[in-house]
Amino acid sequence: MKFSHAILEKNVILLAIATLITVSIGGLVQLVPLYTLESTIEDIEGVRPYTPLELMGRNIYVREGCYVCHSQMIRPFRDEAERYGHYSLAAESKYDHPFQWGSKRTGPDLARVGGKYSNDWHVAHLIDPRSVVPESIMPPYAFLARKPLKANDVVAHMQTLRTAGVPYTDEQLAAARQDLLSQANPDAGDADALLARYPKAVIGDFDGHPDRVTELDAVVAYLQMLGTLVDFTSYKPELDYR
Repeated sequence: MKFSHAILEKNVILLAIATLITVSIGGLVQLVPLYTLESTIEDIEGVRPYTPLELMGRNIYVREGCYVCHSQMIRPFRDEAERYGHYSLAAESKYDHPFQWGSKRTGPDLARVGGKYSNDWHVAHLIDPRSVVPESIMPPYAFLARKPLKANDVVAHMQTLRTAGVPYTDEQLAAARQDLLSQANPDAGDADALLARYPKAVIGDFDGHPDRVTELDAVVAYLQMLGTLVDFTSYKPELDYR
């Protein structure tokens, strides 16, 4: 039996019903298979939650709208991999609430910026971008160096993230304030204990003022860990979609 599309085109209600059925079938085809998987995100060795200082730095990064000009998503294309590094893995942002993938690159992608530059470079770049990148149109963030980091709510923030599924332990929550100080000033606490709880955390007096912890310390700590947790020299994907 030949079906005439004119019937649908002339009947708005019938067209709406047919559209709803079609979209529903398409959605079910995409969603139902996911429920048969134990996890939709590949478990990658090395991926860990943010340290308290990195977490505060990420909050400032979001507050200042850095995601508007910088993406954190390297697509699986040759030109992107050659410029930025290995394509991004879903597991690398599984503890992000919300994720910072972004959709615009006024500035470069930051998914692998950790370890690419020194702490001093990041400090200079944030205070006066054109001092290290003459063609930069990024606004200066010198005020971050003058603002003491307000981290009284860091434990509460970590507890909230744990409710959302981030696996912070009781030990990490209990040591959160000390870990924050230890990362910004190696002489202020037990750096070995911090690294045991958060492997590959970058420890140092980021802004040059060991007597205080500033927002600049936190942002640099956050930037310096981006893309550093996964060892891509030994990583082999379970499925390669390229």
